[in-house]
Amino acid sequence: MVTKVGQTVRRTAGPWTPAVHALLATLRSRGITEVPEALGMDAQGREVLSFIPGNAPPYPLPGWVWDGSILQASGALLRRIHDASVGFDGAEHGWQLPAHEPAEVVCHNDFAPYNMVFRGRQLAGIIDFDTASPGPRIWDFAYLAYQLVPFVEGAGLAAPDNAQRPARLDALLAAYGMPFGRKKVYETVAARLAELADFTDGRAAVTGRADFTDHAAMYRRDRDKMAALALDAP
Repeated sequence: MVTKVGQTVRRTAGPWTPAVHALLATLRSRGITEVPEALGMDAQGREVLSFIPGNAPPYPLPGWVWDGSILQASGALLRRIHDASVGFDGAEHGWQLPAHEPAEVVCHNDFAPYNMVFRGRQLAGIIDFDTASPGPRIWDFAYLAYQLVPFVEGAGLAAPDNAQRPARLDALLAAYGMPFGRKKVYETVAARLAELADFTDGRAAVTGRADFTDHAAMYRRDRDKMAALALDAP
């Protein structure tokens, strides 16, 4: 549960919260001001974070989210966050999600438009680091590509079509600044979605929520599409 109190955000904490707070402190100390500042815990045991002014775009996503400038800004911000996280592993605290090898950086693991804060139409920040954990750069990049190129099912009527997506992926790769190649990205998206589907099925079993079951099925359909794209990609 998330509550805004003045210029702070209060969130239900978990065993992973100390690792997330230490990560945020490290990122900010290394010049990443687009992430919340960790301000400790309140009397109710909730974590306290600074509020980043702006708005996350609602769903269905507005057409301006697909502007090329947002591809560039999001890829560049993800690269800066990754670079600033090098050397931080948080192993003494523990993460909510498992680490993946090679543990090159700390992955956000949910770097997507719904966690981006915009002022006007300018990317101003990224929030919700609860699912962060160490992993390879491409593991995080692949999920951003899935959501913002986009390859996700039901991205909206205004979303770029299949013909536009290879060029948009190339633009996102250029913004991040690593030559992963389309094939490797497609393969990694497929792997990520397979894991995400299993995780979401687990949440459905615990909560009984049918929407989680629906989401898991969607992730598997998208996984199959990405695996097919990888077969013919350079």
